[in-house]
Amino acid sequence: MKTDQEIFWAGDFGNNYVERNSDHSCVNNFSKILIANKISINSALEIGANIGLNLDAIKSIFPKSETFGIEINKKAFSILTKKHQGWCGSIYEWNSNKQYELTISRGVLIHQNPDLLPEFYAKLYKHSSKYILIDEYFSPYPTEVTYRGHEGKLFKRDFAKEFWDLYPSARLIDYGFFWKHDSCLKSDDSNWFLFEKNKY
Repeated sequence: MKTDQEIFWAGDFGNNYVERNSDHSCVNNFSKILIANKISINSALEIGANIGLNLDAIKSIFPKSETFGIEINKKAFSILTKKHQGWCGSIYEWNSNKQYELTISRGVLIHQNPDLLPEFYAKLYKHSSKYILIDEYFSPYPTEVTYRGHEGKLFKRDFAKEFWDLYPSARLIDYGFFWKHDSCLKSDDSNWFLFEKNKY
């Protein structure tokens, strides 16, 4: 593991997160993004999949889709791989040439070491054959937030703009906001951005 943030999530805090976040569906969130934009996919990769709730939602909407999750916490990974293919370890150490029609970062970029974000964006772009979904806390400028009493573990910024600056050929399909008070969704307040990858 390369960073303090990865060690943090691979350990006891990550184990406890599994217990706190294991009983909800994200189908409505993904329906709002994908179905509303008439997007159909046959495969999806999630970076930082935890126990696979987002991939579960993908499978519910597209039952025949191939789903793959990368997860650093072994407890979460053991649950994830009961339902999906996966790889346990650091995203920065994962090497593959495989592409998926949709790559996803949902509530994971906020927990990365800011110095390594370009490497993370590169993984999202490289392994997508069609679409990239970024759904994270938003701030117009980089800012650190104390996270459950811990420093250096949560950062907000305009992730989508940084991604787009690096890959300007990507086309923005749609963007929106998940409001935590919407009873139809299971989400914190977050902004999502759906890009289409330009193959040319």
